[in-house]
Amino acid sequence: MSDEKKINYEVLEDLMIRDEEKSSFFNFSSLWTFFVLNWQWFLLSLLVCLLSGWLYLRYTMPTYQLSARILIKDDNSRQSNASQAHSDGENFGFLSNSTGIENEIEVLRSRLLLREVVKDLKLYVEYRSEGQIIEPLVYTTQPISVDLDPLHLDSLDKMLIQGTRKIQLRLSRKNDYFIVEGDCIYKDEIWKSFTKKFKSLPASFNTGYGVLTFTKNSGRPEMKENVTYKIVISPPMQVSTRYLNAMNVVPIAKNTSVAQVAVKDESYVRGIDFLRHLALCYNRQANADKNEIALRTEEFINDRMTRINAELGSTEGELEEFKRRNAVTNLNVDASQNVQMSSEYSSRLSQANSQIQMLDYLREFVNNPENKNQIIPSNVGLTDGASTALIANYNQAVQDRNRMLKAVSEQAPQVQTITATINELQSSIQSALLQARKSADIARQGIQSEFAKYQGRVSAAPIQERVLTQIGRQQDVKSGLYLMLLQKREENSIALAATADKGKLLDEPLYEGKIRPKAAVVFFLALVAGLFIPALILILANLFRYKIGGHDDVERLTSLSILADVPVASESVKEAAGIVVKADRNHQIDEIFRSMRTNIQFMLEGKQKIIMFTSSVPGEGKTFNAANLAVSFALLGKKVILCGLDIRKPALGRLFGISEKNEGVTTLLSRDTIAKYEELREVIVPSGVNDSLDLLLAGPVPPNPTELLARESFDQVMALLREHYDYIIIDTAPVGIVSDTLQISRVADLTVYVCRADYTPKSNFALLNSLAEEKKLPNPCVVLNGIDMSKRKYGYYYGYGRYGKYGRYGYGKYGYGKYGYGKYGHYGTYGQYGRYANSHYGNKEDQSIKR
Repeated sequence: MSDEKKINYEVLEDLMIRDEEKSSFFNFSSLWTFFVLNWQWFLLSLLVCLLSGWLYLRYTMPTYQLSARILIKDDNSRQSNASQAHSDGENFGFLSNSTGIENEIEVLRSRLLLREVVKDLKLYVEYRSEGQIIEPLVYTTQPISVDLDPLHLDSLDKMLIQGTRKIQLRLSRKNDYFIVEGDCIYKDEIWKSFTKKFKSLPASFNTGYGVLTFTKNSGRPEMKENVTYKIVISPPMQVSTRYLNAMNVVPIAKNTSVAQVAVKDESYVRGIDFLRHLALCYNRQANADKNEIALRTEEFINDRMTRINAELGSTEGELEEFKRRNAVTNLNVDASQNVQMSSEYSSRLSQANSQIQMLDYLREFVNNPENKNQIIPSNVGLTDGASTALIANYNQAVQDRNRMLKAVSEQAPQVQTITATINELQSSIQSALLQARKSADIARQGIQSEFAKYQGRVSAAPIQERVLTQIGRQQDVKSGLYLMLLQKREENSIALAATADKGKLLDEPLYEGKIRPKAAVVFFLALVAGLFIPALILILANLFRYKIGGHDDVERLTSLSILADVPVASESVKEAAGIVVKADRNHQIDEIFRSMRTNIQFMLEGKQKIIMFTSSVPGEGKTFNAANLAVSFALLGKKVILCGLDIRKPALGRLFGISEKNEGVTTLLSRDTIAKYEELREVIVPSGVNDSLDLLLAGPVPPNPTELLARESFDQVMALLREHYDYIIIDTAPVGIVSDTLQISRVADLTVYVCRADYTPKSNFALLNSLAEEKKLPNPCVVLNGIDMSKRKYGYYYGYGRYGKYGRYGYGKYGYGKYGYGKYGHYGTYGQYGRYANSHYGNKEDQSIKR
């Protein structure tokens, strides 16, 4: 026996060392066993995740990647003499030529440039074919194209600052009518709705958020009936931001100016168009930047030419007005002509004056009475023909009279006739000369006016020459300036036309294939998720489980020794009531209680023999374990007594099928003293399971259990039992509810704390550890009860297989409801007293008797 104890002591010492080496929660060996025992959850999770991955691949729109290489040319201005030193620095690795390319990469990634691409290609309008599960993207193949007027399209970008705004349209065709149903979404809420119909294309109509235009997509068949397209018009800036997030622009090498632009898109055709137009818009913007000076110069030249042209026109108009006002065509010719005309009219004026003087003289001569019947001077330059003819006739008549007078006297009839004729002619001459005088005077005034005019022109010629010289000088200056600006404008236009593109698309955009979803990646992630999800759930469930689950939990919660892990037993291994330990049998449950018995023997020293079973709450199996351990000790031939000291709610009698309403411990403790064993023997009953096992039942439920256990008679009873039994096993009340167990602990040598898997809260071990540290429980240890081996959970997998002639046994569920506790604290009868109710165990230990 001593050798056996020595060997078992070494085993126990090894167990104690293992207990001291606390393992963490993530013990990979135990975790692997834990996962293997729950393989069915992993299998189910794998099936669900793989099916989900297949559905994802089946119904997810693919995303393609496209790329293009753009050569970014350096400006000539940057190639100066200082670039040689910069190049030398690059060769030695001190400097990098990446600043320029990095700046251009940022330009390529600018949202304003991308917005220009989006607006040019009208990528802000997205078409999708309506389907039951997926709605495939339609690009350039839609039968009808939709657009929004530019003003309201820009307003979409403005409203984007306040919140996401987009227009959703649903276009269908029924009975030869196109039906458009529209909603404007603003901040994820429908802002405005409308429904329109039209029969022919093109069509446009005004809505609450702009003018929508519907046109037939050239080269595409007509829209079929009962086919629906979903159209979304988004703010161009929002679409450009989406493309910015889908773009990646990087230089292909450190010392090169070639950038690789990659973009992800649902349509590879749209992606190719995007990359091509991106290079076009980049060049357009770069050329605009480079030609900014030339454009500003052209703008200045055009503005100056407009002004000079206006000033030149004003000068020419002034010259025209001056010449018209002064009747000047050619100043030199006009001046010569004016001098000539002035001389001519001067001569004519002299003639006119001479003629007038001649007429005055003739009138004076004619009007003089002394010159009556005298010859009037003629051929003196008189220009008046009538007067000259009359004078000639008058002179002829006078000559004829004078010849007649030589022959006859004045009274001669013929002389009288001629004299009368002469008088008449004289009167006519007077009248003719008067009229001629008036006509000559009028003619002289005209000549005088013309002479004055030409004489004034001759006098004004120097002034006109000076004014014309000034106007001509201004005209010449402005004409020269205008011609110079015309020349500069042509030179500037040639410079603009000769501007080269800054970026060059080295090759056509390359289709790199589908990047999402990839079947291999999706199935790999599904496989990982199928393994990770149940593992995470099981770990979290085990981590956050507030009840103990197995041996590892108990090891982490307390440093006390664990005597045994007791599984739930099946009905087939029970001998009587809840007794599962039997003689001459090597079932697993028998071996467990044998191991518990051996460990307890090594923990008892010298004459120690009183073993106390307790727990934190009712129903953890302390009575079951105490009874079966007592049977196991009895099988050694030892004299054993099992005491039921859970006197508040006795269960030992029901376990062995014996009534506890008669005498028991409570009747003994009610006496003042117990001096003889015979008094004790009167209440001890045989167990009926083994001859070496006796029972000391609790007896009637008392109203003052704590006071009874504190009496000296209890110590006397335990002293008598020590004298007559090899082992005394005590079944006590739960220590976590009442203080009865602490009263019993003063006579006990060993305390077995029973906890139950999936039942005992982890927080209860704080009480156990506290009682152990304060030494309120003698020599404490732990038994883990109620492990469900049929479920093979929490890492338990004993796998005894066949042991000797016995096969492998599975242990069904042993229900503790039959032997456990209901609501702890309802007392039965005690002596002459009736029933007393303590609604909660231990709240009122000393209550007055209800009669």
